[in-house]
Amino acid sequence: MNFAPLPSVDAAAVPSDGFVLDVRENDEWAAGHVEGALHIPMSDFVSRFGELTEAADDGRRVHVMCRVGGRSAQVTQYLVQQGIDAVNVDGGMLAWDGAGRPMVTDTGNSAFVL
Repeated sequence: MNFAPLPSVDAAAVPSDGFVLDVRENDEWAAGHVEGALHIPMSDFVSRFGELTEAADDGRRVHVMCRVGGRSAQVTQYLVQQGIDAVNVDGGMLAWDGAGRPMVTDTGNSAFVL
């Protein structure tokens, strides 16, 4: 059985106005996230899938993010199977932080990757 390679992109290559889907859990999101990202934890993903299709209905590419890239790879694979233009962000939030990309918190505290 042949599987197509999973589409992925380097954290530094995500456009500053790119659509980011964060699939980490609530405590990880609270510690620090990409400003403007859509947060749907992987554990809630199937039940909240409609929120993503509404947010991504303009046809923009979805950049899927988790901590290191494992959970987001699974979600990216699912989205691609649904016909959505999605890419896994290689290295996840650790790579995002390592590339010096900005992060925020909902509380105004210093952002970090949990």
